[in-house]
Amino acid sequence: MANSKGLLEYNGAYWNQYISPNESIMRSVLVVDDLIYTGCYMEFGFWKRNDKQLLEYTSISKDLNIDLLEDEEFWHIIRFDDWMVFQSLNRIYIYNVIDQSVSFIESLVKISQIFEINGEIYFQGLGKGLFKINNGEAILFLDTDAVKENEVINVFVSGGDLLILTKEDGLYRYTNNTLTKSSVLSNDILSDVSIYDAIKLKDNKFAIGTIANGLYILNEKWEIVSQINLINGLINNTVLAITEDSSNNIWLGLDNGISYIDTDSPYEINNEKRGILGSVYASAIHNEYLYLGTNQGLFYRKLNSKANFNFIKGTEGQVWFLKNIDGDLLCGHNSGTYEVENGKANKISNVQGTWSVARIDNNRNILLQGNYDGLYVLERTKVGWKLRNKLKGFNNSSRYFETLGNQIFVNHEYKGIFKLDVSSDYSTIKKVTIDSTLKGSDSGIAKYKGELLYAYKKGIFKYDTENQIFVKDNQLSKAYTENDYESGKLIVNEKDNSIWVFTKSNIVNISPTGLTNKERIEYIPLTSEIRKGIIGYENISGLEDDKYLLGSISGYVNINLKKSLNQDFEVHIGKVFNGADKSNLQPQNINEPGNFSNKQINYKISFYTTEFNTYLNTKYQYQLLGLYDEWSGWSDNPVASFENLPYGKYVFNVRSKIGDTLSNNVGTYGFEIASPWYISKLMITMYTIGTMLLFFSTHNLYKQYYKKQRQKLIFKNEKELILSQVQNEREIIKLRNEKLKIDFNSKSKELAASLLSIAKKNDVLRSIREELRVQRGDDPIKTVIYSINKSLKQDDGWDFFQEAFNNADSKFLKNLKIKHPNLTPSDLKLCGYLRLNLSTKEISDLLNITPRSVEIKRYRLRKKLNLGHEDNLVNYILGL
Repeated sequence: MANSKGLLEYNGAYWNQYISPNESIMRSVLVVDDLIYTGCYMEFGFWKRNDKQLLEYTSISKDLNIDLLEDEEFWHIIRFDDWMVFQSLNRIYIYNVIDQSVSFIESLVKISQIFEINGEIYFQGLGKGLFKINNGEAILFLDTDAVKENEVINVFVSGGDLLILTKEDGLYRYTNNTLTKSSVLSNDILSDVSIYDAIKLKDNKFAIGTIANGLYILNEKWEIVSQINLINGLINNTVLAITEDSSNNIWLGLDNGISYIDTDSPYEINNEKRGILGSVYASAIHNEYLYLGTNQGLFYRKLNSKANFNFIKGTEGQVWFLKNIDGDLLCGHNSGTYEVENGKANKISNVQGTWSVARIDNNRNILLQGNYDGLYVLERTKVGWKLRNKLKGFNNSSRYFETLGNQIFVNHEYKGIFKLDVSSDYSTIKKVTIDSTLKGSDSGIAKYKGELLYAYKKGIFKYDTENQIFVKDNQLSKAYTENDYESGKLIVNEKDNSIWVFTKSNIVNISPTGLTNKERIEYIPLTSEIRKGIIGYENISGLEDDKYLLGSISGYVNINLKKSLNQDFEVHIGKVFNGADKSNLQPQNINEPGNFSNKQINYKISFYTTEFNTYLNTKYQYQLLGLYDEWSGWSDNPVASFENLPYGKYVFNVRSKIGDTLSNNVGTYGFEIASPWYISKLMITMYTIGTMLLFFSTHNLYKQYYKKQRQKLIFKNEKELILSQVQNEREIIKLRNEKLKIDFNSKSKELAASLLSIAKKNDVLRSIREELRVQRGDDPIKTVIYSINKSLKQDDGWDFFQEAFNNADSKFLKNLKIKHPNLTPSDLKLCGYLRLNLSTKEISDLLNITPRSVEIKRYRLRKKLNLGHEDNLVNYILGL
């Protein structure tokens, strides 16, 4: 598209804008193969996509040094064989794409338009007429007043004639060198509007864009098929440019914005912008008339007519339902109940707020009617339907209700399902019970194939008459999920025995298969945002041949199920951007293998499907093999971003979905992020060599280490062996010492025993001596006494003691003499006796002195040994 800022490109997913070379308004655009020719202020040339999928501009006018006129702008471009023709208001430039030469045709008058007709180029010179270019020269072709005074919008070929469409004066026919006003019926309308652009469509229809009147579609006979304007969808009513795409859809360049017309769409949106119809709550066909019940009242018109709807007087206000009952059309209204016939409404009940009516089993002459304040009975009479009575005993609002046998079920969104036992004459409610286990806002109840159904967000439930409970029907509940649930309103189509269900993403039709007892579930991908239905009050009516009318909050939608939205389409990779900084990504060439450095770790990949549908968004799903192997969720975002990707090989896959149809292909882009330099192949080789060298070095070091450890171990073992030997020797010495100690103790005991024996002997001798002294006088006795005294005086015991003591404790006397050299032999003897721990009495006997004398000796010995008063003599001697 050419617009006020430059060139706009749209691929079905997102828009790109390319600023014009001199930032001026883009006036014209034409696509020829892979080139896009454009014209703007003082500039014309072409755009071509580079390897990074971006359009690059090449200026023809500057590259060829064309001397342009002052303030020249280029309004139209035409392809003609090997030439591209650029038209400004005063010149026509002819560019040869083969030899890249340029020539031009000068015009003395303003050129309003240029045309290609039957292989020849024509243009209009205002005030002069139509010219034809022949051999590079402009030749006047037609100069009648009709084409001199009126601006020609386009020229079409019809048989051998030319149809010339003017801006203000309608259509002319040129035949046999004569120009006359066309006699087509639409010419009166075309003459009264201001036409700005017109094209012939591929199906031979004509699209005519006007100023202030929108777009007209005319058939081959130039009969107006439809008018599309602000009321029924355009952004505004001024159409400045028209083109038809490869799918036969029409794109309109408007005074401000772009509009798109899907000519083959199964949906036709009829927005009620005039505020006359309002919100459509019900629709019905009766006696070749189409009736619409809205919040404004009841409207009608002839079936298949394009005329406006007519209002039925007396029905002002809210209409709740329209229903055909055995050839009679009944209308439920806020003010009561009406019977409708041929555009007129006859009130048959004044009870306010009629929600709906339903047949009673086995009785076709009475109907059950639900109102704001309970249930009523309508009865068929000779003059039509009349109100008969109210069912006593039940006063709750009865918007959704159904009969099953002799029971009535009433759904209350906030209380549950009422089950009413009614009297046989339908006058009184005998018993009311309520099932509060099933309740929910916007829930619904309906009777289908003789069975009672209840729908709310948890699914569709079927009434089990034997157990008198509602049981979930798993097959019917496939119609929607809890997340997709929007309304439990169930609409039963009695003609084909099907049910309509409305969800957030679809309209669902449930119908019998005819072969099995399972129902067929078909999804019509019309989202709640597009259909704009009234939640809880959805309504749909069959028109004819798979055509339906769906009420919306503002007008209605016509659905033609014969036209399928499902068509073949593909998904494409658009652009790939990457870089080290995620805020400054650079475009890449997607036509070559993607080999990137380890710094290019942030990626943004765009993709698109070249399909545009007003009512369905294209959704995309992608995966990145090598990191995210699972498919992502469906999204309408045509861009995927990845940040801080690790090095490695990746394959990006994307697929698209329109409605429930998947794309024919999977778009793929593979790329590789190089590993960092420190783990490159060269470095890995060096690491390998280094590792091997390190291994061998470590091996040798370990060998030396273990050799030293072995030597240390040997030395340690030898040392431990020596220590063990020393320890053993110590143990031997210790044992020897202990043996010597034992021997010493033994000898000491023997020595002590010997000394005690000597002491006792001496004691015995003294005793004998004393007794002998008593016997004085005899010489023999004296001789004996003398011998005893001599024996007692002898010191043989000391010599014996000294020898024995030295054998037992050789160091004691030596140490004693060294430490106390002033001790006499008598002192040493006393010390020896004390070391043997002999008592004073025993020592006195050995020394043949009194115990008192022994104490004096001990005292003197203490002095010589320099012992204090507190020191123990025996302990001191034992400690030496």
